[in-house]
Amino acid sequence: MGVFVFLPLVLPLTAWPIARLAEQRLYPRTATRLLTGLAVVMAVCSTVCLGLLMVVGTAQLPGNPLPDGWSDPEVREAVPYDEIAGKLAIPALLAVLLVCGRTLWRHGRVRRRAHLALADLPGTEVAVLPDEVPYAYALPGGRRDRVVVTTALLACLEPAERRALFAHERAHLAARHHRFLLAARLAARANPFLRPLCTAVSYTAERWADEEAARTVGSRRAVARAIGKAALVSRGTPVSTLAGLAAPGPIPRRVAALLGPAPVARTWPSVFTSVGLAAWGAAAGTAVSALSSANSAVTMVLILYAATPL
Repeated sequence: MGVFVFLPLVLPLTAWPIARLAEQRLYPRTATRLLTGLAVVMAVCSTVCLGLLMVVGTAQLPGNPLPDGWSDPEVREAVPYDEIAGKLAIPALLAVLLVCGRTLWRHGRVRRRAHLALADLPGTEVAVLPDEVPYAYALPGGRRDRVVVTTALLACLEPAERRALFAHERAHLAARHHRFLLAARLAARANPFLRPLCTAVSYTAERWADEEAARTVGSRRAVARAIGKAALVSRGTPVSTLAGLAAPGPIPRRVAALLGPAPVARTWPSVFTSVGLAAWGAAAGTAVSALSSANSAVTMVLILYAATPL
């Protein structure tokens, strides 16, 4: 395997330029899908390589349940600095599994509590809560997808801004933005180098819903006013993987984007632009990461098969 087993751990650095440029130069829908895909593939590859390193490290421990042949010198020679890298991979992989599991558990708990809180309300698409705390968010799952909003937030908005609010939240539900947000967050938990992509996805998913809401209500200015007012009084959403109109983030940039001309939808940027070069660089880094992890996995399987006594 050689150094190839370490490459997927650091190749997410190649996606940092596109994480920033995609927010500014790409159509929000394209940026969200691209960044989420890059983050998920790179996170899977780095986790696979951590698992391979952990096998080498675990085989060196006394009393381990692995076959004795897996600790032979031939197996350990496949990994550079096997004694250090193998043993460090054990707590690293356990930490990845722990934080990812905690993120999934917390996400599920918040969604379950949100659905339970709405159990006594009519089963309409919009659930209005009599709450003095202003907030709104899109709640997927359950019997049906629902838009949750409090009376306090509705009281702060004018009729046109309320329509923009509902259009924004419906756009989140229609495009299943919670899946993109959760996938990006899990990827960042698996590899900290992917945090810029997670942050960018949180922003581009909101911009995606902003543009859909503006197209639905026919007024970009109304959506901008709704976002600005909601941000001044709202505390955001109960969990970061539930999308909302006033989700934490660069609200002034969202408002400025809505006050400007509508972005042009493109499936892939031109290679002769800075964002195009960054996108191709990230795509190349992702491809190398996938090839490196696949090569390492196949090589390790063959080595372990040869070292396993019949």
